Amino acid sequence: MNDPYKTLGVKRSATDKEIKEAFKKLARKLHPDLHPDDKEAEGRFKEMSAANDLLKDKEKRRRFDAGEIDASGAERPQERFYRDFADAPHHAAQDGFANNEELEEFLARAFAGAGQRSQSTYRARGQDVSYVLPIGFLDAANGATRTITLPEGKTLKVTIPEGAEDRQMMRLKEQGMPGFSGGAAGDAYVELRVEPHPFFHRKDDNIHVEIPVTLKEAALGAQIEVPTIGGRVTMTVPKGSNTGTTLRLRDRGIRNRKSGQRGHQFINLKVVLPAAEEPELVAFLESWHPKTEQNPRKEMLS
Repeated sequence: MNDPYKTLGVKRSATDKEIKEAFKKLARKLHPDLHPDDKEAEGRFKEMSAANDLLKDKEKRRRFDAGEIDASGAERPQERFYRDFADAPHHAAQDGFANNEELEEFLARAFAGAGQRSQSTYRARGQDVSYVLPIGFLDAANGATRTITLPEGKTLKVTIPEGAEDRQMMRLKEQGMPGFSGGAAGDAYVELRVEPHPFFHRKDDNIHVEIPVTLKEAALGAQIEVPTIGGRVTMTVPKGSNTGTTLRLRDRGIRNRKSGQRGHQFINLKVVLPAAEEPELVAFLESWHPKTEQNPRKEMLS
């Protein structure tokens, strides 16, 4: 296995944050779902995941840097060889060993260790599995819990965080395929696919929605109920509103996962005429003579 630092493209002095960001960047680029039937990309993704597992674990990273374990997390052989005794303060005998007892101890450890290594050679980490989970817009906005069935038939309960984003990757540690000969299980990677909503639209942490209002509500002003991602609320339509008028509902948007603050909901008004005939309205408009002449298409025709 390659050096995990080189695999993630970071320096040995990289911070935990730099390692995490490097992994996320590569994960978006190399995820198997984006490269179906590409064995090379799949292999690189697995190697990258294993490198991240090692480096994000402070103890494993320390032991790797100290040469105690290799890039796969396996113990490095610690057998004592002749050169280990070359600088010993006592007199060396028996081809570099201080006495017969040390020589016998070395031989016992060497042959016993060979048997152990032959068995541990086949110990392997389980295969990672991936899954695409479609979720509703409101589930992503407010958080939810879903049960999924992985490709090999295993069921998992997945907690969708509040404010989840489209294509967000979730890693369920050791929820993949079981390891071999005592090796750790692989991980399960769940990619969220947020389905569009009929009228809500997300931009950063803000929610945008177009709200139709009647001609009377727009002209005279009104108190109306409007939907939000958290349920219905009452708001005021100012007198003299028009199509394109934008109103804001504070703190009715997505909760930011880092700051904990909510975004806003922006209401774009759209004035609609009555669906049925209104003879009185028609009669009024026919006899109405505005004090100010208006041509709403003037700028388009200039």
